[in-house]
Amino acid sequence: MTDGQEQNSIKQSLVVVVVDDDESVRESLPDLLKEFGFTVLTFSSADEFLASKSFDRTACLVLDMVMPGKSGLDLQEELKNRGRKIPIIFITAQKDETIRKRVLDQGAVDVLLKPFSDTALRKALSKAMGED
Repeated sequence: MTDGQEQNSIKQSLVVVVVDDDESVRESLPDLLKEFGFTVLTFSSADEFLASKSFDRTACLVLDMVMPGKSGLDLQEELKNRGRKIPIIFITAQKDETIRKRVLDQGAVDVLLKPFSDTALRKALSKAMGED
């Protein structure tokens, strides 16, 4: 197996979870993540993700910051309270530097402003996976 094949095999065993209430994001983002070589699961809410018990397999969360019910910020806090250290890349349509700073201070890998580039997402994923 070549180095590239081995890296792809490792990536495919890593599950990137997308949690976003926007159906168009849940439909398009997994295609891009699969192109990057990841296995992807999607959930429409924080509660749906928590009920799935998928956090045991999650290598990284791509998490919408603002959702009905439990927000991305709430989910970050919930995971922290449960002792789950999952790298989180927040995605948001709201440019709020105060919230951005807060979630980064609480351990988020990055905050990407929608619409974000493939390059920005790839860079954030590399950082989340410890490749950066």
